[in-house]
Amino acid sequence: MDTRAPAPDPAAKWVTLPSWLITQTALHAHRLVTDGLAAVDARGHHFRLLAELDRIGPVSQATLGRSSGIHLSDVVAALNELADRGLVERTPDPVDRRRNTVTITAAGRRQLRRQERRLARVQEELLAPLSLPEREQLTRLLGEVLRHHSGRD
Repeated sequence: MDTRAPAPDPAAKWVTLPSWLITQTALHAHRLVTDGLAAVDARGHHFRLLAELDRIGPVSQATLGRSSGIHLSDVVAALNELADRGLVERTPDPVDRRRNTVTITAAGRRQLRRQERRLARVQEELLAPLSLPEREQLTRLLGEVLRHHSGRD
């Protein structure tokens, strides 16, 4: 049974509002990403944390939260899951024993590569109706809008 809402009447004025189009596309993208990551036993926070650790190397949990844009309480919960699976290691910071340093493991890097391959397929599915130049343009334009509204201009 198809549980999707019926398509709106294309004559409705709100159907052409960029805000509505972005919201509907974001909802669809979120479903695709969630399902895609679930297929490789992962969630969005897992991908973001592993990708950041791979990019910046061993770092404190607080720094990892800031660099990934994930709230610290969510970082701790996701890191617990990743550590239980052997994808990251936490060790006491040699400078400040109250702090943990988090490091991605070899297994974590392999899992990150699986997630990246899956997300590449998700991006392909999401952007299927667009040519490569159109995809690049859309990505650039969405980045500009996001930077403007997040104060990162």
